[in-house]
Amino acid sequence: MSIAVSLRSSAWFAGREEIAFQNRAALRSMGINPDDFAGKPVIGIANSWSELNNCNGNLREIAEAVRRGVLLEGGLPLEFSTISLGEEFMKPSAMLYRNLMAMDVEETLRANPVDGVVLLCNCDKTTPAQLMAAASADLPAIQFNGGPRSTGQWRGTAIGSGTDLWKYSDELRAGRLSMAEWLEIEASYGCGTGACNTMGTASTMTSLSEAMGMMLPGTASIPATDSRRLQAATATGRRIVQLVREDLRPSRILTPAAFDNAIRTLLALGGSTNAVVHLVALAGRRGIRLPLSRFDELARTTPFLVNLMPSGRHLMDAFDAAGGVPAVMAEIRNLLDLDALTVNGRTVGDNIHRSRSFNRDVIAASEKPLSAGGSLAVLTGNLAPSGAVIKVAAASPDLMERTGRAIVFHNYEDMLARINSPDLPVTADSVLVLQNAGPKGVPGFPEWGSIPIPTKLLQSGVTDVIRISDSRMSGTAFGTVVLHVAPEAAAGGPLALVQDGDLIELNVPGRRLELLVDDAELESRRSQWQPPASRHLRGYPRLYIDHVLQADEGCDFDFLRPSTTEALEFIQPIVGRS
Repeated sequence: MSIAVSLRSSAWFAGREEIAFQNRAALRSMGINPDDFAGKPVIGIANSWSELNNCNGNLREIAEAVRRGVLLEGGLPLEFSTISLGEEFMKPSAMLYRNLMAMDVEETLRANPVDGVVLLCNCDKTTPAQLMAAASADLPAIQFNGGPRSTGQWRGTAIGSGTDLWKYSDELRAGRLSMAEWLEIEASYGCGTGACNTMGTASTMTSLSEAMGMMLPGTASIPATDSRRLQAATATGRRIVQLVREDLRPSRILTPAAFDNAIRTLLALGGSTNAVVHLVALAGRRGIRLPLSRFDELARTTPFLVNLMPSGRHLMDAFDAAGGVPAVMAEIRNLLDLDALTVNGRTVGDNIHRSRSFNRDVIAASEKPLSAGGSLAVLTGNLAPSGAVIKVAAASPDLMERTGRAIVFHNYEDMLARINSPDLPVTADSVLVLQNAGPKGVPGFPEWGSIPIPTKLLQSGVTDVIRISDSRMSGTAFGTVVLHVAPEAAAGGPLALVQDGDLIELNVPGRRLELLVDDAELESRRSQWQPPASRHLRGYPRLYIDHVLQADEGCDFDFLRPSTTEALEFIQPIVGRS
C-alpha cells in the first residue's frame, strides 16, 4: 500500500532553481524530457555486466527488462555500471575486491538522485557486495540475478561447474584421463552465459538473498536462458517503484530474524562455506552481531535436504524444476521466522504457504533428510581460537575424527612447488596445512584452501585427506577441508606456529581443532615468529591489508562497519552547485 513519500531525487530536480535547472538540463541532454517524469521516483539500475565477467554476460538484456518494468510502474530508470567481480579472471581473488564493489555501489547511490535501486548480480562476490551496499545506504532496494548457466554434456554425462573441474583435474594428474579427453571436457564446460550450475557460492548467495527477502520469491534459481527470467526482471522493475512509494527499506528486511532464516536455508541447501563470511559481513553493516557460534547452533537442528553438486549429484536446472528456494524453505518452515518481511511486501510465511518439492530426489522431505543436521560445522580449539569452518556435507565421513602429522606449506607458492613431488613425505593419514593464505596474508582471502591431493596419493587410490588453512575454497569444491582458520597466520594466529610433524587433532563431532604441542613449545615458537613482509606498499591492496577484519568478522573493512547506532545513518550529500 502506497504512503506519502518525499522523494530523495526532488532535491536534485525540484530544489533550488539554479540547481534544478542544471540537473533537468542534464536529463534533456540524454533525450529525457523531465516534464514526463516530474514527481516520479528515480530508479537506479546497478548493472555489474562486464566482458571481464562471463557469469554476468546476460545482465544487459536483463537491465532492459527491468527498465521496462520501471517505466510500466511510472518510474524513471537510470542505469549505471559498477565494478564487476568475475571469479575466473580476477586474481588473486574476486574476494579482494568485494568491499571495493560495495563501496562503489554505496557511494554511487549516495552521490546521485536515486530514490530506489535494482541490484543486478550473478557471480559470487557481486551478490554480497551489492547487499552490503544496500544495507549501508538503506534506500529502497531489490536484487535480481542473472541465473545459473545451462548444463553441458561430456560423452553423455552432465558437467557441473567447478565440481567436475576439480574431479577431472585429479583424474588427469593421476594418469587416468588423457589430455585429449581433458580438452574435450573443457569444450563442454563453458556451456553458455550465467553462473555456475552447481550449488557453489553464486547460487548459494542468490538463494540466500531470496531467503532473506531481498529478491522476489522463486527468482534466484531460474536458468539464465529461460524466458521466465526476463519476465521476473520486469516484475522486479515494477516492484522497486512500489517499494519507493511504500518506503520499504532494507533495514526493515535485513533483521536478525532474516539472518537466522538465511542461515537455516544455507544449511538445508548444503551451500557454500563462503556464505558464512558474507552473511557475517552483511549483518555487520546493519549493526547486527552474527557470531560463528550461531551458525553451529542452528546447524545442529537444521536438516540437510538438497541433493546438488558438490554435496550431491544434481545441478541447478533440476533444483529450479523441483521448486527452488521456496520449496526448501517450506520443508523447514517450522524452523523459520515466518513473520519476517520480504521485498514483495509479504512475509516469509505468506510467500511459502503453497510451496512444495516436486522432486524428492532433489529436495528431500524434512522427515527424510540427506542428513539430520550439520551440513556445516564450526570448529574451535587452540589452532583456531576465533573459529574455523568445515563443510561436512562435502567431506569424507571417515575423516571426521582423526589425528595426523602436519605437512606444512608456508604459502601458496610453496604448496604448488612441492605438492606433486614424489619426495613429499605424505601418507593418507597426513594433515596438509597451508599458511599465509588468509585475508591479510595474500591479501584477499583467495580460494586456495582446497589443497590438491598429492599426486603420489592419487596414484595409490587416495581421494581425500584432511586439509587445513586460513584460506577459503570454492563453493563448488569438496573434500575434508577446514577453512577460515582465525586468526590467520599472517595476523599471528596459532596456524603460523605449526611445523612439519606436529600432531593435529580434528574432531568434527566435538567441534574441536587442536594442535597437540605443549604450551611452552608454542610460546617459544611465538617469540621467534615474524609477520610476513608484504610486497604491497601502496594502493588498494595496502588499504585492504591495513583495514580488513578477520574471517570470523566477515572480512569487511573496519571503517565500513558501524560502531554505534548513529553510525548506521546514511549521510545525504549537500545538493549544491557542482
